Amino acid sequence: MSRAEHHLQRLVREIRTCRICRDTPHGAALPHEPRPVLRPSTTARLCICSQAPGVRVHATGTPFTDPSGDRLRAWLAVTPEEFYDQARVAIVPMGFCFPGHDAAGGDLPPRTECAATWHQRIFAAMPQIELILLVGHHAQRWHLDRAAKGGMTETVKRWREFLDAPGQPRRLPLPHPSWRNNAWIAANPWFENALLPRLRREVHALL
Repeated sequence: MSRAEHHLQRLVREIRTCRICRDTPHGAALPHEPRPVLRPSTTARLCICSQAPGVRVHATGTPFTDPSGDRLRAWLAVTPEEFYDQARVAIVPMGFCFPGHDAAGGDLPPRTECAATWHQRIFAAMPQIELILLVGHHAQRWHLDRAAKGGMTETVKRWREFLDAPGQPRRLPLPHPSWRNNAWIAANPWFENALLPRLRREVHALL
């Protein structure tokens, strides 16, 4: 095992035992026991930075084992075997634990404690990452900072600007693959006509 792999494994062990959102939360405590779900890697060149696990992922402990995952894999045109090959694809959500449901039954936003405590350390341990897919506004706002201030639609419309910017890693903003975004996709045909073909070429080149 390389020194980088040992360091990352030690960091992941710290995250697996993290209880900040239960014991010393920023606001209301996590309403259940933490179960962090993430798949960082020292060899993957592609990283998916998503929102937070849903209730199904909380139960399985594996990211994107839900309809959103099926749709994301279709967007990328990859098989489940490729998607879950941790040597080639890292997955680091903004919130590592299922955040619970709101009063209407929808998922709450990702817990803020995760990014504040762990994200800089995780990405510092993955310097080989060449492309980060920013799935949803929370990931876009953290990774792009002020450049994402216009909201998800305006940020994703500027995808070429971010993808073709100099430096590493490059970043590509995407909407969340939830079926709730069907209307958004229908209203923005450039997403399927222009962004998805480029996304698939970029992903396949890295895999």
